[in-house]
Amino acid sequence: MRHRKAGNKLGRNPSHRRALLRNLVTSVLIEDRVETTLAKAKAVRPLVEKMITLGKKGDVHSRRQALAFMMTDASVTRLFATVAPRYSDRQGGYLRIIHTGFRKGDGGEKAVIELLGAEQELDAKATKRAEAKAKKQEELQKQLAEQGGGEEGNSEAA
Repeated sequence: MRHRKAGNKLGRNPSHRRALLRNLVTSVLIEDRVETTLAKAKAVRPLVEKMITLGKKGDVHSRRQALAFMMTDASVTRLFATVAPRYSDRQGGYLRIIHTGFRKGDGGEKAVIELLGAEQELDAKATKRAEAKAKKQEELQKQLAEQGGGEEGNSEAA
């Protein structure tokens, strides 16, 4: 019987499972959106919500608890500076889990776990990435045109 046995093992030993969940929490708080398996997304949700609750408290003890759990100082800084204030008037439910289908190799169920209200930041990142890609593409086209024009000029001279 599984009475009072909370949490999933995720097919890992305790130290590996703890490291996996710590990395996922750090990634979610830095990136705002992470694609993973459904089981991992469900396992990481309470941990991310606990970190956001610590961030909302904002005292030194909460910061030290977050630093002890998360993997990078930058993620803790982002949690306390930008992520937690976003949810100051909300009493929980900071995350959304969206099923995205099945993995091609082994058929594992995939899901996206994302912070609510992060759409504006994610859209801004996507547009910035698209602009950089377009600029790089233009530069590449310009270089190809210059090289193509130079080669034609050499063949005409010969």
